[in-house]
Amino acid sequence: MDESQEYTRYRQDSAILAEIGRFLGPQVTRLSLRLSRDLAGAAIAAWERDEEGEAGQETPEQARFRDRAASLALIGLAVSDRGVASGDEIVVELDVTEVAAALMAAYDEDVIPLES
Repeated sequence: MDESQEYTRYRQDSAILAEIGRFLGPQVTRLSLRLSRDLAGAAIAAWERDEEGEAGQETPEQARFRDRAASLALIGLAVSDRGVASGDEIVVELDVTEVAAALMAAYDEDVIPLES
């Protein structure tokens, strides 16, 4: 199947975005952020959970959810390794990719609106 001009352009844009990421990556590593104790606990539970079996055939939606579950587990690892209680919250340094994964999930699920 031939790709339309728009999708050829989108593919090129994706490559440029990846190059921007390569350029920015060394500049931003971790951010110190706060999570509620409940959310921090849920992330830790995802990290501690044992998954049985292999993924096998997946729909794109299933793969997206599995990737998000893995991102949540990595946040849980960070919380369990570096999290510090501060009142009703946990302060933790998260890798910028973990923050980006959480924000993209929030945008995709319409939990927070994309700003224009």
